[in-house]
Amino acid sequence: MIQKLRDFLELHAFGVCSAIGERLGIASAKIRMWFIYISFLTLGSPVVLYFVLAFVRSIKHYILLGKRNPIKY
Repeated sequence: MIQKLRDFLELHAFGVCSAIGERLGIASAKIRMWFIYISFLTLGSPVVLYFVLAFVRSIKHYILLGKRNPIKY
């Protein structure tokens, strides 16, 4: 049950921790764990950084696909 939830979140979440883990060669579970620890110690300020990285990652995805406008009309 927990493994299914983890797989769902990894596939449908922003993927910031996974991308950092792949780039640095570190398990994404360890990065998530440290992100949670740092968030508690700094009263949640890394959450803003996480959303900025997720936005940059999303825009980068659209640029690599060659789409000029990620919003469909």
